[in-house]
Amino acid sequence: MSGREGGAGGAVPLDDVMPWSTGPLRLGRGWIVAPDAGTLRARWDALVAAGGRERAALFQQTRARGLGSSVAALPGQATGTGRFAAERGTCPEPVRIAHAPFDQQWIIPDHRLIDVARPELWRVADGRQLFAVEQGRVPGDGGPAVLVTGALPEGRGTGRPGRIRPLYRRPGAREPNLAPGLLAALRERFPDAAEPGDVLAWVTAAGRPTAGGCEVPFTADPGVWERGVRLGRRLIGIQLRGARDGERPRLPGGRRPYVRAAVPSRPATLVYDPQEEALLLDGGRIAPVPAEAWDFRVGGVRVLEDWFARRTAEPAAGTLEALGPSAWPQEWTSELLELVTVLSLLGQLDQPRAELGADIARTRWHELRVPPAPRSARAPASVLDHREEGPGGQFVLL
Repeated sequence: MSGREGGAGGAVPLDDVMPWSTGPLRLGRGWIVAPDAGTLRARWDALVAAGGRERAALFQQTRARGLGSSVAALPGQATGTGRFAAERGTCPEPVRIAHAPFDQQWIIPDHRLIDVARPELWRVADGRQLFAVEQGRVPGDGGPAVLVTGALPEGRGTGRPGRIRPLYRRPGAREPNLAPGLLAALRERFPDAAEPGDVLAWVTAAGRPTAGGCEVPFTADPGVWERGVRLGRRLIGIQLRGARDGERPRLPGGRRPYVRAAVPSRPATLVYDPQEEALLLDGGRIAPVPAEAWDFRVGGVRVLEDWFARRTAEPAAGTLEALGPSAWPQEWTSELLELVTVLSLLGQLDQPRAELGADIARTRWHELRVPPAPRSARAPASVLDHREEGPGGQFVLL
């Protein structure tokens, strides 16, 4: 596409397919994210009630953000832009983010609290946007090269932090973040390849993790292309969990996981019983849990163990992270059941994904002849009709 054919079979870097990307968010302080919104409100109230040195200690100041920082509001968020040292108001409404692979949590969307928030991503996040997040490569892992989310992703991974690539460069699903000329070139070979979502689906199904990032092989075979797009759309639909007007993922009746024994108030361990296909949370028991769900890894890390650890790790005493639910909430159990379902369904598609990769490798590479993306395609789009509140309440026109 750009003259760099990457790996075998004419694979090209994802950077050549979706040119605009950002690095992950850098929060700077862990207390602004939590699995439930109520915890964030309690932490905010505790911080605002504190004064002087106590507020500074709780805030966890960094070189990028402190009580004296004055920054613009995040796009789409009605939050303060004055110095946090003088903050006396209520907590901004928490919003959902993709905190880690397959782990949606809540964040306080206040720019004064986030070291590197990537405002350009917040600007294009809406009900039609999708984000592709590259995942780190671990030899022999076999995990996905790209994960897709409708919630704004933090971009943190279990390995090398991945790049975040929105499907669209502007709100309202306008201006696809695709190499100029790519859709036209694909339509010459595959007349039904009319949608930007087709390209994202192909990337999701066919993308390969490498040490340098995701690489994407293309095919000249219409049948292979159609099969890859169909598989990719299925993978994306499962990951979105019903968002964007899709159906919530469900396993067949006899395979749906249920709570067989109540989860205790403060479970400390998570163990898998392969004979019974059960997850054991101390005295709690969830079954059936297919082996595909337990074994599902991203970046070499088992997703279920990672999800559980983030909810049961002991925070340092005296910090805002120590403020949290006093017992395991029922909502976490519901989320765990859904996560088991998602990972089970994705695990069942590992074989079709491997078969697709083998078919692409056997297909002769057909040069798409897409010119290199211009520098402007790798930068955020301007939004000339959009006003945002800058530091100290001053409005700016972007």
